[in-house]
Amino acid sequence: MYRFCIFILISLFSVAVRSQIPPPKYEFRGVWVATVNNIDWPSKPGLPVKAQKEEAVNILNMCTTNGMNAVILQVRPASDAFYPSNLEPWSKYLSGYPGKGPEPFYDPLQFWIDECHKRGLEFYAWFNPFRVAQNYKEPLAGNHVAFSHPDWVLKYGDRLYFDPGLPETRNFVTKVIADVVTRYDVDGVLFDDYFYPYPLQDDFPDTASFRMYNRAWPEKYKADWRRENTDIFIRQVSQAIKKTKPWVTFGISPFGVWRNDDVDSDGSDTQAGVTSYDNLYANIIRWEKKGWIDFIIPQLYWRIGHPTVDFTTLAKWWDEHRYGRSLYIGLGIYKIDPKSATREWASPDEIPGQIRTIRSIPGIEGSAFYSSNHFTRNLLGLQDSLQTNLYSQPAVIPPMTWIDSIPPATPERFKKRGKKIKWTTPVNQKEMDKPTRFVIYVRPENEKTVPFRIYSICVGNRFKFTGLNHRKKKYEVRISALDRLNNESKATGPVIIRM
Repeated sequence: MYRFCIFILISLFSVAVRSQIPPPKYEFRGVWVATVNNIDWPSKPGLPVKAQKEEAVNILNMCTTNGMNAVILQVRPASDAFYPSNLEPWSKYLSGYPGKGPEPFYDPLQFWIDECHKRGLEFYAWFNPFRVAQNYKEPLAGNHVAFSHPDWVLKYGDRLYFDPGLPETRNFVTKVIADVVTRYDVDGVLFDDYFYPYPLQDDFPDTASFRMYNRAWPEKYKADWRRENTDIFIRQVSQAIKKTKPWVTFGISPFGVWRNDDVDSDGSDTQAGVTSYDNLYANIIRWEKKGWIDFIIPQLYWRIGHPTVDFTTLAKWWDEHRYGRSLYIGLGIYKIDPKSATREWASPDEIPGQIRTIRSIPGIEGSAFYSSNHFTRNLLGLQDSLQTNLYSQPAVIPPMTWIDSIPPATPERFKKRGKKIKWTTPVNQKEMDKPTRFVIYVRPENEKTVPFRIYSICVGNRFKFTGLNHRKKKYEVRISALDRLNNESKATGPVIIRM
């Protein structure tokens, strides 16, 4: 009994100490918002515009309440668009009918970007590159490119896909992405794990494109040819993005296993039945090494201690294979289930434990949660853990210094009036050096041993405090500026505010 009591006391002490560890200053905290099949938004096709906007605002308010700093919206789920486009039709997941735009008209993509940036959230445009239709029996819009170029499209299982082996399809999709980057103020572009489709019993029917564009690859090396097709596509998308707006980041969210180590000594100690390299023809490692992508979010939707695809094993493996690029980990909150037969997914500590695990690995810089609608159900207290502990303070998305490392100028004329502060920023004509957000730091006055903590990350050049303590107390306040790539200026001198 004595030993049991000691064990309980040690456990409680460990939990208390763990809960007191402040969140890191730099951390990516993203949320996926899937539109395909109306998984997350809008909740169903054909909603009135007012209801669409209300749902979007509710998602974003939830994100800010939970301490997130990035939203990943699927803007092109299946060769369609959640924005007005001259290249592809309006998505049926928006209106209920392929090719039909919202009535009364509004631009959903612009609305999401504006609402994200208003809250200080970064916005990532998520594209599925080669999917044309979830079911070949479903009608396509009359102006769909599949009708003018039927030779671009292949049926595989019940779905339709662009053939990645054709230069025409790769060029078309690149054009679609460049169009969005040109017209919209997105912070990043992201692809998920779908390049070549997940394998079925039959082989993908790309015999014709292989004969026409094999680039001297022998038939027995067709898998390498497919990987090279994906390589070519990734490289040209990267070049198109950087040529248009150098500050827009480009990332991939691959299937969580690149290769198993039983077929490749450089692979992970896993036994996955499908791998990104062998089955989806996506050589993520090569893209990192070549500098074609800026970040990856591998989908590690398994539990800690899984016998064949262990979360911790994979997190460490990806950290060892990031090659100077930013690494965030995809977390599968959709698996949380109080009634799950898998003990770990019925435990309130599984996802918090995953967050703590990746924080213990220095090269991993954050997480992305799949997906937003699951935050509206019972997640065994995850939201409370985020708000009161793990994400209790705002975090800055880590800068990508290989793109730009020059910080913006320090804010000027920093003044206070009551609980309000305001400042100005020096005029700067260089786009990547312009401040986009501001970090507000506070600490109690005359407590010099206490470090400043981030109180808020805001937009605009004014801010009003709503109170730090139930008793009025004096605080030192400083601010700094962040540019598009989260390089941070020097902080201002302090002003004293009583709250």
